[in-house]
Amino acid sequence: MISFTIPIEPKTKKNSQRIIKARGHYMIIPSDAYRKYEAEAIKFCPRAGIDYAVNIKAYYFRKKHHRVDLTNLESALMDVLVKAGTIKDDSCSIVWSTDGSRVFYDKENPRTEVEITAVIKTEKPNGFGEKNEKQ
Repeated sequence: MISFTIPIEPKTKKNSQRIIKARGHYMIIPSDAYRKYEAEAIKFCPRAGIDYAVNIKAYYFRKKHHRVDLTNLESALMDVLVKAGTIKDDSCSIVWSTDGSRVFYDKENPRTEVEITAVIKTEKPNGFGEKNEKQ
């Protein structure tokens, strides 16, 4: 198991985008605030090079009770972990699950606490997807 803390307020790419025109085409790129967050966050991530199936559980502590989508926070974290070299890729063959991830609030100490654990791949859990006898 690998665990570490990114001691800065978590940000999302989706809520921090801007549109630019380059070579006659419009493009959506991350805001300067997100790019700054990403560059700082990478410094706190171990360079583990994980290339096997893992569960990445993250507790996101935000300063304010603003609405945020957990999946957007997870997406930003996965991009940070790939760029930091913590994981080789954020495809489903490596990031098997994000079970246990949650959003909390801590005005005084915003951060992301990350726990990465290896998992054993299975086709599906026992009984998952099977018809209930009462149906």
